[in-house]
Amino acid sequence: MNMLVDGEWRTDAYQTTNEAGEFDRQETSFRDWIQDNPDAEYPAESGRYHVYISRACPWAHRVAMTRRLKGLEDDISLSIVEPVRHDDGWEFSEEYPDPLYGEDYLRDIYSRADSEFTGRVTVPVLWDKEGETIVNNESREIMRMLETEFEGDVDLWPAGYREDVDEAIDEIYDPINNGVYRAGFADTQAAYETAVDDVFDALDHWESVLDDQRFLVGEVLTEADIAMFATLIRFDHVYHTHFKCNRRAIHEYPNLWNYTKELYQLPGVAETVNVDHITRHYYMSHGDVNPKRLVPTGPDIDFSEPHDRDRLPADLPPALQGAAAVADD
Repeated sequence: MNMLVDGEWRTDAYQTTNEAGEFDRQETSFRDWIQDNPDAEYPAESGRYHVYISRACPWAHRVAMTRRLKGLEDDISLSIVEPVRHDDGWEFSEEYPDPLYGEDYLRDIYSRADSEFTGRVTVPVLWDKEGETIVNNESREIMRMLETEFEGDVDLWPAGYREDVDEAIDEIYDPINNGVYRAGFADTQAAYETAVDDVFDALDHWESVLDDQRFLVGEVLTEADIAMFATLIRFDHVYHTHFKCNRRAIHEYPNLWNYTKELYQLPGVAETVNVDHITRHYYMSHGDVNPKRLVPTGPDIDFSEPHDRDRLPADLPPALQGAAAVADD
């Protein structure tokens, strides 16, 4: 896999699997923190920060959803890279330009932050426009910064639920969020089967949980739901087929399917979803998984059809009550 090595772009520098054929995700590199403190190195100032994302990437999607749900569009700017990733990595284009520096590739943004950087060039990227550097490229930490360091319309890490939220995020990360990748990029049958077992054991567990409660930790929408949704919304279009997680589709799970539809229909969420970008990215970017790069024309799924989650109690803030927005790019 491609990455920067001492500031130079290499196309053969990163192995995605270990000796057992198991997918091995590289840790993110930039881990600084915005603080709601005017004396901090990165103070929480409106207009100072920019987020680079891909509409295709679930890790970037969770950040885009957090920004949108909290109503931080005027505080933190956002731009999109091309959905299909080739040998030069995430790239900008005439349709999706770099609004800050006019760069051609996201790796150029990484090099601006560290000319000797070694590591993968990933999204999301939280960029400091004043210091001209990357603050953070770890999605879970960026979500938490947007939640705790900026005033917003909703509280996705509410007091009284915080320990439960963190536990739920931990519980879904390896078997579900990362589990689909562990299945899709496995190099051995044993590694693949272990990953698929983990994926569906976890999905079965949460299907049972959601039979009795509206969201992952109870009656309130939290960061855990955002993290889960970013995988579920992609599952039937790409993970089910492309990553061979085909024991069951999400639309075949009564509770998970209705839960996915409810989250999609919350005000602001649909506009963060781009199924075309999602499908084209996975099927056209992963030549080792899909050598002919053919993009399926289905499945035909309507996330806007009615759901049944109103049968369970919910504590939603006013900003999340009302008609859902229409999906955009």
